[in-house]
Amino acid sequence: MVYRAIGLMSGSSLDGLDIAFAEFQEQGGKWSYEILKTGCYAYSDEWTAKLQQAIHLSARDYQLLHAEYGHYLGHQVNAFIDENRLQYKVAVIASHGHTTFHMPGQKMTAQLGDGAAIAAETQLPVVTDLRALDVAFGGQGAPIVPIGEKLLMNEYSYFLNIGGIANISVNDNPYIAFDICPANRVLNMLANDVGKSYDDGGMIAASGVVNTTLLEKLNDLSYYKLPPPKSLANDFGTDIIYPMIKELGCKTEDALRTYTEHIAYQVKQAMTNSNIPNPGSRLLVTGGGAFNQFLIQRLSEQLKESGIAVIVPDADLVNYKEALIMAFIGVLRWRQENNVLASVTGAARDSIGGALWTGQEA
Repeated sequence: MVYRAIGLMSGSSLDGLDIAFAEFQEQGGKWSYEILKTGCYAYSDEWTAKLQQAIHLSARDYQLLHAEYGHYLGHQVNAFIDENRLQYKVAVIASHGHTTFHMPGQKMTAQLGDGAAIAAETQLPVVTDLRALDVAFGGQGAPIVPIGEKLLMNEYSYFLNIGGIANISVNDNPYIAFDICPANRVLNMLANDVGKSYDDGGMIAASGVVNTTLLEKLNDLSYYKLPPPKSLANDFGTDIIYPMIKELGCKTEDALRTYTEHIAYQVKQAMTNSNIPNPGSRLLVTGGGAFNQFLIQRLSEQLKESGIAVIVPDADLVNYKEALIMAFIGVLRWRQENNVLASVTGAARDSIGGALWTGQEA
């Protein structure tokens, strides 16, 4: 069977809405894929502010934003379809939404972006609330991307996504995945301090020196001692790590250098503590952080002694892997097949996650 689907992803780094249109083919239980069209729609300053401040809204205003953002997503999908002449070619849309509250310990997760609004705007089937059922089953609700890695990209031993939060998947039996540490969200906040939206290529970090006191404090945070499954909310980076860095009064270049080292070290720890034999293993790196050459250099140097090769793929997969897999999760939901792995999240069982909104007429 062949399925053509659109996936939407809005990450914690708030650099924009990623959209991927892909074709998936299943033959004899084996899946293949091709990314056909992609686009990144940058948020306006107004939308960035709305999404950043959403957690501080009243219940009424939060629900109004939930609906407004859903209609916004629908408009963006329609624009993407028009630009790429995809009318009558899309079977299903899967939207991750924009995470605001993630509290799996209390069996709650929330993503902005009302699925009914997306379906009404696009008049297509839409799958949303992809994490909710897993959390209801006692899981972390994160990461959910590993189902796509397992079924679509099985030739790699490890998968590292460096977005607002860095997370890793380990292609083992059982398949495990977890959030490692805040990444681009903190790096971008530090770059903002010197008037930059981000540290292009890690050039500012490369000009700094490691503050060993700060590095030790960061590496000693209790989260890193927890076993998987585990996941992070955005506020771990914004409300705990960023203030910790600022309290020490480091120069920005030294803060960026130190935090880059922290990310590389924590990734190494996450990988070398796994059960996969390291020599000859391959790590696929995607997400915006894959373009941070200095971070990739430090990561490669950290992993060289373990014999792990760091692979940065083509730009489409780097930028749109998560949107691609959201589309795939939507296809699995459409087929009524498990699309969230309990071995990754710690839930009571695998589940068929996602609410389905039927936007087209009968």
